[in-house]
Amino acid sequence: MTCRGAAFSTADNGDLKADGPARRAFSAHLNIPEAWATVRQVHGTDVARVDGQGNAGDADALFTTRRELPLAVFTADCFSVALLGPKGVGIAHAGWRGASGGVVAALRRAMEVVGAIPERACIGPGIRSCCFEVGPEVLARFDGYHAETTWGTPSVDIVSAIRDELTGLDIIEVGRCTRCGGEYFSHRLDGTSERMAGVTWLE
Repeated sequence: MTCRGAAFSTADNGDLKADGPARRAFSAHLNIPEAWATVRQVHGTDVARVDGQGNAGDADALFTTRRELPLAVFTADCFSVALLGPKGVGIAHAGWRGASGGVVAALRRAMEVVGAIPERACIGPGIRSCCFEVGPEVLARFDGYHAETTWGTPSVDIVSAIRDELTGLDIIEVGRCTRCGGEYFSHRLDGTSERMAGVTWLE
C-alpha cells in the first residue's frame, strides 16, 4: 500500500530486512533509491536525524530533510508510522513499548524542532486489537485504550493510541491486522523472523 511519499510492503514483497534483491525490487517498483537509511530497532522512543544511507544506530524513529533519501523501519506485527511534510519526512517503529512510550509523538516533536513540520501521517499494518492478546503489564501502559480480542481476552487498541498523537494531521491508515489479515508477516502468528518494511522519502 502506498500513500504519497510512503509505502508499506506485504509478505509477497519478501523479507525486506534481510533479502537484498527483494529490497531492490521494492525500491524499483516505487522508483526510489535502493540504498535506505535505517536504525537498529530496540523498542524504545529515541529518534535519529539522518542525512545519509545506512544504519544510524539504536533508535526506533528516524527523520530527514534530505530529498530522495528513503527511510525505513521493519515490522512483523508492530506498526510503522510515517510523518510527512514539505520540508522533511520521518518514520517510527511502534510496537506496544514504543507506542506506550510515545515514540510517534517524539518523532513529531523532533521534526518540528528543525522546521520539518509534518502535515500528513500514514499508519501501516500491524497487530490490531482483534488479535493482540495482552497481560496486565501491557494493559497498565494503555489506560483508556483497553479492548478485547475476537476470542474474548484482554487487548489494547494501539492504533487509537497512535492516532491520538497525530491530532491535526491528515491521516491515512492501511487498516489491516498482520495476524489475521493473511498477507503479512506476523511474529505473533508463527514466530517468523521475516520482516516487512515501512518506507518514506521526501520527494
